[in-house]
Amino acid sequence: MIVGVPKEVKNNEYRVGLTPAGVRELCSHGHKVLVQRDAGTGTGFDDALYEQVGAQLVDDAQSLYAQADMIVKVKEPQAAECKMLRKGQLLFAYLHLAPDPEQTHMLMESGASCVAYESVTDAHGGLPLLAPMSEVAGRLSVQQGAFCLEKIRGGNGILLGGVPGVAPANVIVIGGGVVGLSAARIAVGMGARVTILDRSLPRLRQLDDLFVGQITTQYSTIENIEQALRRADLVIGAVLIPGAAAPKLVSRAMLKLMKPGAVMVDVAIDQGGCFETSRPTTHEDPVYEVDGIIHYCVTNMPGAVARTSTIALTNATLPFALALANKGLKKALQDDPHLRNGLNVHAGKITAKPVADALGLEYVEAEQALQIE
Repeated sequence: MIVGVPKEVKNNEYRVGLTPAGVRELCSHGHKVLVQRDAGTGTGFDDALYEQVGAQLVDDAQSLYAQADMIVKVKEPQAAECKMLRKGQLLFAYLHLAPDPEQTHMLMESGASCVAYESVTDAHGGLPLLAPMSEVAGRLSVQQGAFCLEKIRGGNGILLGGVPGVAPANVIVIGGGVVGLSAARIAVGMGARVTILDRSLPRLRQLDDLFVGQITTQYSTIENIEQALRRADLVIGAVLIPGAAAPKLVSRAMLKLMKPGAVMVDVAIDQGGCFETSRPTTHEDPVYEVDGIIHYCVTNMPGAVARTSTIALTNATLPFALALANKGLKKALQDDPHLRNGLNVHAGKITAKPVADALGLEYVEAEQALQIE
């Protein structure tokens, strides 16, 4: 199979779909790998490193898309990239289609088969290809939130960990999954007072046992969220419904409960955001203010630490990329129901029910679309 790794074009996105080590693995299995020039420069992987492991460099994206059977990238394809996809081609990337009807319709029109990292599952009910970026984003959310709390950034001027004689900041984490856990670890490490809200009592017990009294756990209700917002200096939105649009758990009216200069970081923004006042931002222009509250809603947070993120992502995606390249789409998805759960679009059909439900489109089961017996 010919595998193509394009240069990412989203604003300030420095990650790349495969590390040189990942390319080497594919080449060792007899596949031809095309890498667009400078695709890995932002991660510290220059063109020479890719050539040394067997990649063939391609000057432009148009040529790469025209030749490749499978495109392996990081972020959802932008409009110009969607137009380069063709019938029968395989796209393997983050897609986040539920809040993005424009991209969804373009992928349907392309005729390509699109496997979304964020929808691939595992035997434990987890999302193994989303997890590494959730870990990065969770850690970054507190780091960026602490930065935004500085007075010169518009925040209320509170140091996250406080100092002797001065109370630390109150950090509220809504959602106790991978993002929430990662955020809490950093916030606790920085000396903040941390509260995690979640609707799963078993998960709250796990978190309580893990942190051994270092955090407060609460069941997530409207009342408890409102009470938490009143004392919050930093709020981390870490809610995920796999494949679906994020629920709006903090309304605009609730912002009036918060301290002026408090900060909200919406890690769920890729799925539409879990705050009513959230809107996508970029690393170039990451924050805005609504009713005195600072919002940070960057849609590709892990891109800020591109090298760490790229290595972590390739570690997770490589086994699946190899399966797709070695077996082809139909056989790979027939053999692995967890990989099959990642199929969102195939030959113009939506094969992910949460996406179909969110966008009001017809849903076709992956097995039916692929004609798997």
